[in-house]
Amino acid sequence: MAKSLTLKKSNCKNCYKCIRHCPVKSIRFSGNQAHIIDDECILCGQCFVVCPQNAKEIVDETEKVKVLIQSGDPVYVSLAPSFIANYDGVGIGPMRKALKKLGFADVEETAIGATIVKTEYERMLSEDKRDILISSCCHSVNLLIQKYFPHLLPYLADTMSPMQAHCVDIKKRYPNAKTVFIGPCVAKKDEADCYPGIVDAVLTFEELSKWLSAENIKLETIEEKSNEGRARFFPTTSGIIKSFIKRESDYSYFAVDGVENCIAALRDIENGKVHKVFIEMSACVGSCIGGPVMEKFHRSPVNDYIKVAKFASEKDFSVTQPDTLAIHKQFDPIKPQTGTPSETEISAILRQMGKYKPSDELNCGSCGYDTCRAKAIAIYQGKAEISMCLPYLKEKAESFSDTIVKNTPNGLIVLNDSMEVQQINEAARSILNIRSASDVLGEPVVRILDPTPFVKVQATGEDMRNERVYLAEYKRYVEQTIVYDKEYKLLICILRDVTEEENERQKKDALSRKTVETADRVVDKQMRIVQEIASLLGETAAETKIALTKLKDSIGDE
Repeated sequence: MAKSLTLKKSNCKNCYKCIRHCPVKSIRFSGNQAHIIDDECILCGQCFVVCPQNAKEIVDETEKVKVLIQSGDPVYVSLAPSFIANYDGVGIGPMRKALKKLGFADVEETAIGATIVKTEYERMLSEDKRDILISSCCHSVNLLIQKYFPHLLPYLADTMSPMQAHCVDIKKRYPNAKTVFIGPCVAKKDEADCYPGIVDAVLTFEELSKWLSAENIKLETIEEKSNEGRARFFPTTSGIIKSFIKRESDYSYFAVDGVENCIAALRDIENGKVHKVFIEMSACVGSCIGGPVMEKFHRSPVNDYIKVAKFASEKDFSVTQPDTLAIHKQFDPIKPQTGTPSETEISAILRQMGKYKPSDELNCGSCGYDTCRAKAIAIYQGKAEISMCLPYLKEKAESFSDTIVKNTPNGLIVLNDSMEVQQINEAARSILNIRSASDVLGEPVVRILDPTPFVKVQATGEDMRNERVYLAEYKRYVEQTIVYDKEYKLLICILRDVTEEENERQKKDALSRKTVETADRVVDKQMRIVQEIASLLGETAAETKIALTKLKDSIGDE
């Protein structure tokens, strides 16, 4: 499968939103980046629509189309019927005029191909008498069945899509023609690549608008009404059914839109409870007027439907219906390359995620998967990482933080902006003689500590570090550090108990004073003796006095 969707790696921000919205979970997360798994993707474009960082990009084929035009062969446009909703007040005439300025030979509506397709559907129901017939206009639905419900392929209408039927018709009428489809769908790019030789290139409405803007070509707003165009209803929910001229009385006809609803309908068919039905399936909610490009840049479901309805008519386009074999289309199963883990392997992965029992499985969906079990299977398949589990990361971070807080010898107290205690560890409770954290949590700090330094730090924004304070009420000395977190409006107080250190210092000071006093007494005594025997000792007594005085001064300095 050629890549129709690409990723700007630098834009991916680990939000997992694309995984949450991917109906088939065909996105792999690795190395802090989301990666689209091509052989599982059904190209519904939801990841493109919901990505908040615009990390998903539709591959632009504008340059490819320009090369086609420069080749010299006439290039014809098959214009999706949803154009009337995307370009406000612009009919097929102004579109033809503008696109011819870009170098196209002519522009026709894909609704011509839709007329061919719906006529073939009517024939299948009336002549083939198929028990269940699923429309095959939507390439994303076709991929969904080919990849995830291959056993239901016999129910998928084995005929071309309107885009293909129209381009085949164009090339039949103009043998040297090249064809370009323009519409709101990313899957059509892949469909063109998968069935070469029918559609030579595909542009989205966004790509066309950018090209027109670059060439300074403005679209004229002229409303048009035609007597033909019943198949113009195709881009709306139930649009295919609305376009039918005749319906078989023994069949039920209904439409399903949105991938999740399509999957539910396919499950019903699997269960064998559905018979004698024609099911119109569209991957996009609202059908093609809710396509990914429309949804992201021009989302107005009610107004868009009204525009399509006004542009459509009761009469079919006049077409030459080709032979059934000429528009036959073969759908083969496509098997995604994914393994299925055993129960033992799933349980082992769940344990790595901190899920030891069913009650641990929150199924919060923050990782993008609906259940923890689905996430474990994705990990086994290499599509997800254990670190994508938000509760797991939160619990791990809290456990790590709690271990540090619990085992540090320093007291930790956290206050909110209102000077209320939000957290206090065991070391702080020991310093402050607090029996239980619940005794002070939510209470004003004034209940346990002098609030003055906290108020000062909060007011000035200047941290206080290692200030020695005597807590008279607790008979303890502490080195107090107070830090203010401006972002989270929190005051963090660290208390280091230095009571023993301070007591030792005071004991040392007392011993020093006692030594000085002893030295003073010795000096005094020696001086008296000196005075008595001065004549005998001479300078020796003076040296003794100097030595003792130095000892006294040295002790005093300490």
